[in-house]
Amino acid sequence: MITRRRLLGATAGLALAAGLTACGDDTTGNEDAVSSDGTVDLSKVTLIVADQRGTSAQAVLKAAGLDDTPYTIEWKQFTSGPPILEALDAGAVHVGQVGNTPPIFAAAAKSKFKIVSATSYTGQGDAILVPKDSSLTSVSQLAGKKVAVAEGSSANYNLLGLLDEGGVSYSDVQIQNLQPADALAAFSAGHLDAWTTWEPYTSQAVLEDGARVLADGRKVMNGLSFNVASDAALADKATAAALGDFLTRIQKAALWTGSHAEEWAKIWATQLDIAPTITEAAVQKRPVSVVPIDQSVIDSEQEMADAFTAAGLLPGKVDVAPYFDDRFNKQASGSAVEAAAAAS
Repeated sequence: MITRRRLLGATAGLALAAGLTACGDDTTGNEDAVSSDGTVDLSKVTLIVADQRGTSAQAVLKAAGLDDTPYTIEWKQFTSGPPILEALDAGAVHVGQVGNTPPIFAAAAKSKFKIVSATSYTGQGDAILVPKDSSLTSVSQLAGKKVAVAEGSSANYNLLGLLDEGGVSYSDVQIQNLQPADALAAFSAGHLDAWTTWEPYTSQAVLEDGARVLADGRKVMNGLSFNVASDAALADKATAAALGDFLTRIQKAALWTGSHAEEWAKIWATQLDIAPTITEAAVQKRPVSVVPIDQSVIDSEQEMADAFTAAGLLPGKVDVAPYFDDRFNKQASGSAVEAAAAAS
């Protein structure tokens, strides 16, 4: 069973490796941006944004021509969602984009954050991969096999759901808790029977190593990606004002990638230092849409949390509803309308 100590300990090293220092209190560093009359001077605000190598939010914002913010953005790089949630809880970053599973584990650890916007990419690019010469033909054959997954990541739920569909207990699989880069190396070297991951790693393994998709997440994944913000950032007037603007921009940028798929694939490939054919394949498996924070989103995440609890991967019932904040829904819907108009 995963305890709070294990949940936090599993990601603490990654956060520290990123060169972050926790603030140790509820300040954001932007308090001086609020004048005596209550107005906010965004030019005095620094928004600390967590970015994932595979997500490349910084590159997306620049490619879409939306990086001309009236505030300063300080980017911090992470390997996946779980260490971003750790950094948010520590006060080391203000906002970041993660998959649908890391917030559930962070909620179980009673971390200080809120889900503030949602985007859907479907679950097509989330997959269980097997080596090209593998004899495995179905998920039901994974019992007793070595399967890599970044625990607490979106791939973790995909694996759980697909195993359940295949009639295999999570405890019957030899889980190898590996971040994408380490998992890719182990998979390529033949040390794993299977690997559960997301794009562009799925397409990279398929195209470079001849990996085969054993099953994808279209039936079990809600396909959601979230922007998560620290409670301290949301409570600070100046930081929250910058957040509202940033979320509008990042949602518009995400939609831009859908309407400029070929252009984005080339930029993404350069950003990741991988072949454009990989990102071209990945983009095709990630149709994007903006989703408002509503009850259907909350219910979907609660269903996931309950599944983790039932599998013994979370220490009891986790109520996810308190970790959602819909105050930025208007900005999200507005960005969708503007992006659609620009693409037409």
